Amino acid sequence: MSSTPKKRPKSKHNSYSKNSSLNSILEPPQSLFPSKGEFLRLITVLAIASAVALSCNYFLTFFTSTSKPFCDSNLDPIDSFSDSCEPCPSNGKCYEGKLECIYGYRRHGKLCIEDRDIDETAKKLSESVEAGLCEAYAQVLCYGTGTVWVRENDIWNYLDRHNLMQNVGSDHTTYVYMKRRAMETIAKLLETRANLHGLHEFKCPDALAEHYKPLTCRFRELVSKHSLIIMLICAGLIGCAVLFLKVRQRMYISARAEELYNQVCDMLEENALGSKNVDGEGESWVVASWLRDHLLLPRERKDPQLWKKVEELVQDDSRVDRYPKLVKGESKVVWEWQGSLSSSGRRKKGEGIELKSNEGINTNINQSSRTLKTEPKTLIF
Repeated sequence: MSSTPKKRPKSKHNSYSKNSSLNSILEPPQSLFPSKGEFLRLITVLAIASAVALSCNYFLTFFTSTSKPFCDSNLDPIDSFSDSCEPCPSNGKCYEGKLECIYGYRRHGKLCIEDRDIDETAKKLSESVEAGLCEAYAQVLCYGTGTVWVRENDIWNYLDRHNLMQNVGSDHTTYVYMKRRAMETIAKLLETRANLHGLHEFKCPDALAEHYKPLTCRFRELVSKHSLIIMLICAGLIGCAVLFLKVRQRMYISARAEELYNQVCDMLEENALGSKNVDGEGESWVVASWLRDHLLLPRERKDPQLWKKVEELVQDDSRVDRYPKLVKGESKVVWEWQGSLSSSGRRKKGEGIELKSNEGINTNINQSSRTLKTEPKTLIF
């Protein structure tokens, strides 16, 4: 038997070395990629280069475009859009490549814009005419006097006399242009018509004239328009005021009547107590009318309701007796205290009431009682 030769096993060391050499061949070297700092510097350089390129392109385009001449105004519109010249802007006149703005406009780059000074002056002139016409028409609407329609020639004359036109000077072109611009604005704001002679006339619109009415006219129109509502409101306010005054007067009469009633009771008690201390010569009754004139103020005597309220309180008091009596030949209603006198004395002592003001009326009562000692105490109905 022939023997087969045995294969030697490959060593692990040799296989590892082969793999490492293969990987080193496939992987790129580390110096191939830039570092982080080099990458940031690269981006900065690219940004600066882009900005410089864009700036050069802008300036080149700007100077190239401005160097182009303007197309003449009398050219065909199709030919004006050629690359060899710039189209002539609106409100401008172009001749031989040069731009000249019409009067009232000034050049701004490749455009013609309105002159602010001239525009503001024309605007102020139109506002002045508008105010004059609308105020006159407002007078017509409010009071029926004034002017409604104004002729165009009158407005031209008004503009000639205006102070703003005096400041223009001797420049006739500016003078005419300002008036023309002002009239164009006025024609847009106001109503126009042609009269029988074919002349143009102007009138302030009704809606605009409302803003020029005086305050008195507006107030009168407001009252006239809402007269019914205003009358109802005024009637309600007057009714509430009258009701409030009546309630207040009634409360005052009630409080004042109670105060007078307490004074009457005190005076009747004092008079009854005094009549017991003068050996029976005094009278315990008091004439009601004397009490009224003694206690009421002069202005209070004009209101009969006040003393009537006091009489009602006295009538409801069982301690006071009311009856007619003949005093000095006249029938009088007298009041006499029938209550306890000891309780009266204690109340006066505790409250410190001074009745010096009652001495005069008590003296009159005592004097009248002496003259009536011989007269019988009869009841007169």
